[in-house]
Formats: sequence, structure tokens, C-alpha cells
Amino acid sequence: MLNRFKLKEKDLVRVPENQLRETVVAIFEKMGVPKDDCRLGADVLVSADLRGVESHGVSNMLRNYVRGYQQKQTNPTPHWSILRETPSTASIDCDAGLGIIIAPKAMEIAIEKAKKVGMGMVTMRNGRHMGMASYHAMLALKHDMIGLCMTSTPPEMLPTFGAEPRLGTNPIALAAPTDKEAPFVYDAATTVVAGNKLGLARRLGVKLPPGWIGDANGTPIMEDVDAPAPGYEVRSRSSLLPLGSTRELGSHKGYGLACVVEILSGILTGGGYGALGTRIGFTHCVAAYNIEAFMDTTEFKRTMDEWLVMLKTTKPALGCERVLYPGLPEAEAEVSNRAKGIPFHPEVITWFRSICAEMSIPCKM
Repeated sequence: MLNRFKLKEKDLVRVPENQLRETVVAIFEKMGVPKDDCRLGADVLVSADLRGVESHGVSNMLRNYVRGYQQKQTNPTPHWSILRETPSTASIDCDAGLGIIIAPKAMEIAIEKAKKVGMGMVTMRNGRHMGMASYHAMLALKHDMIGLCMTSTPPEMLPTFGAEPRLGTNPIALAAPTDKEAPFVYDAATTVVAGNKLGLARRLGVKLPPGWIGDANGTPIMEDVDAPAPGYEVRSRSSLLPLGSTRELGSHKGYGLACVVEILSGILTGGGYGALGTRIGFTHCVAAYNIEAFMDTTEFKRTMDEWLVMLKTTKPALGCERVLYPGLPEAEAEVSNRAKGIPFHPEVITWFRSICAEMSIPCKM
């Protein structure tokens, strides 16, 4: 979490993990979601908050999911189906089901295929938001596999040199197992920042730093600026920039990576690309790589430990405390938040109490 988004301890409310889970499950149940799926959806969201990925936890996403169910845009009981299948691949129609519930099931299919033939890949179309992409990638870790997850989202990104959003934030997540070190877990949007960070900025009343968004003409705004109001119709006048911000700083690389995600988790699903006017929702892709199919698993995990220790013991730059690697800060946050409770902005607690009262369910926060 960037420092500008961190609340001081005195300004936040900590909630025990079990109380949060119970409340989230109860909300999903009120939406007509089957019990097992309620627990799965809650696990995806709470896992994000435990790992300090607030942008994809209950704070931002649960209210959006509730709205999707209430407006009949999301199917609480989807009859998802496999459209095509080979020993190493499958293509799924999600039947408008929520991605945080269907993507883990798709990853389990990919894992089973990888056990048999070394690799497994599953694409998903006609889906809805999948939450923290790394959750699905990390499902492969306990099987001593490398997990990959990508998702093609509605357009928010300006192409390099473009004045209209044409690509989504299109995140990529990869998780690799280790022996003694915290697993390597990379999870990042191909925009400079995840779109949900704009919501955090609005909630906290902080400005966006230079290089996050472009103006109505597509020009990168290279000074502190207020976060745009919510809604795609407003964001079209100030859209997210690709990773790199400007051509000189490498925005063509973030733009290109977003296109890679669009091909693999958008076009390849048969569900179309994000900016296609007829496409509704999200499309996804998950994959699992069985390490034993490539090399000795024990050797791989030992080498991963050696490599990660090398990275984190690198001499820090002047003014910096230490060098981190992807997945280490989140692993440390999870240990802390399990012990002390998950931190939330008071506004989030107010929303929980309000929605629970509206649904006539107990709120333990």
C-alpha cells in the first residue's frame, strides 16, 4: 500500500478476520448465492484485505458486487459450462457468474490438467469481476505449481498517444512456490495504478500523484490532481495511463502488456475485447505449470529461496529501508492483520452497518 493511502492507527477500525468473514458470507447469502459459493467469495475478498490489498477487498468490491446482484447484472446461481476442452486446456462460459467464485473453480481444472500433462490453461468468457488476481494464481502453490492469472477488464486505459480509453487495467498475476521464504507473488495492473486506487483516493481525500491519469485530450497530467468522480462516463474525460505514464518513460511497454492480456484473456476466450461495445462484463484466463514436468521440484524451491534471499539482502538505496520482492510485503501484512485485526476506514464500517440493516442481517463490526 502506498504511503498516501495509509491511515494512521488512530483513524482506522480493526475488525477480526472471523467477524468479517461471517458478515460477508451473510451478505452473499442474501443475494441468493449458494452457501459454498458464499464462503468461496468471502475467502477471496477477505484474503485480499488480509494481504493489505485493500483496493480489491471488501472496502471497494463488495458494494459493487451487491449492486451487480441487485441490478440483475450478475447471476447468483450461474450454470457455467465448458465449451471446448483438450487434455491441457478448457474454455468456459461463466453465465454471468461472479469471477471471484468461478475463477477458483477454473484454476482447479487447470491444476488437474497440469498434474496429468504438465500444464493446464483455462479461459473464461461472459464473466464478472474476479477480485484479486493473485488469489487465483496462488491456488497453484500448494500443488507445487506456478500459477498464472490474467483478466481483461472494461476500458479505462489510454493507449500510448491515444485520447480515448481502449484497454482495461488488465492485471497480470504470477505465483511461484518456495521452500522457506514467502512465496513469490506478483500481481499488478498494466496501468500505472489499479483503477480502484482512484476510489481509495476519493475516500481519503488525497490527490493523485503525477503520471496516473491523462486529461480529455490524452495528455498525461504530470502534477498532483484530484481523483475523478466515479463512473466510466466521467473517467472518459480523465482516463488511466499505461504503466510508464509517458512514451519517454516507457508507457508503450505497459500498453503492450495490456494488449498481451487482452489477447490471452479477452480475444482467446471468444468473448471479445474490452472496448467491444457488445461485450458485457469481464473475461479471464488462468494457468498452472507443474514444476516437476520441467525440473526437480525440490531444486526449484531451493533455488527460489536462494534467489529471493539474494534480492531482499541487496544493499538498499540511499534513504530506503530495505529491498522487497513481490509477495513479501503482503505475506508480512497477512501475519500482522491476522493477529491485530484487518484495518478499515470508518466509512467502510458505516457502509457495512447500513447494508446489513437494509438486509436485516447481523453486523458484527
